[in-house]
Amino acid sequence: MMIVAEGLGKKYKSGSRTLSVLEDINLVIQPQEIAAVLGPSGSGKTTLLGLLAGLDLPSEGRVRLNGHDLSALGEDERARLRARSIGFVFQTFQLIPTLTARENVMVPLELGDGTGLVPRSQVGAHARDLLERVGLGDRLDHYPAQLSGGEQQRVAIARAFANHPTILFADEPTGNLDAETGKAVIDLLIGLNRESRTTLVMVTHDPELAARANRIVRLAGGRIVADERRS
Repeated sequence: MMIVAEGLGKKYKSGSRTLSVLEDINLVIQPQEIAAVLGPSGSGKTTLLGLLAGLDLPSEGRVRLNGHDLSALGEDERARLRARSIGFVFQTFQLIPTLTARENVMVPLELGDGTGLVPRSQVGAHARDLLERVGLGDRLDHYPAQLSGGEQQRVAIARAFANHPTILFADEPTGNLDAETGKAVIDLLIGLNRESRTTLVMVTHDPELAARANRIVRLAGGRIVADERRS
């Protein structure tokens, strides 16, 4: 799925002031590309990720996902598009504490409209298979509080791939992990992404994770200041 941002801008009101977070972002991300978005704190990285994913709408410009203008879609339509096509991995894992690892992976499958690639009768087995692939076959019935940070992120990655997304967005996926665990999570994330032929867009401060991308987009002051493709 291709991602196209045209003249993208985002402003917020703060009292009588207007704060500009992003300005004139023009970006095309090709299907199956692995793109890392880098920049200092406050440069607009996470805001950009949210706009590209349709979690928020721009103040100016537009985002198109495979030809769909997100600003022209209603909130419910954007939610359905995300459910069908998009996976998310967050720095803080975002697991539901009262659900087991397998139940957390099952959530996006059970919230679907029943027309997904995984039949409802196979949801539990599919979640188990995904957790086995990320090395957690013996942790299926453990709750998040019973898992290490690295294990929780593995559950989050399994959940992100549950609906066979065509695009995966990752916001600092190794930010809360130590170096060794972070490396293992990077290998897993990139490996699963390539195996699934998914487009991956990630915000990161991790130089090792950025080095695995085939494209580096650098932000500063809410603008793209460099865009480098690698072979």
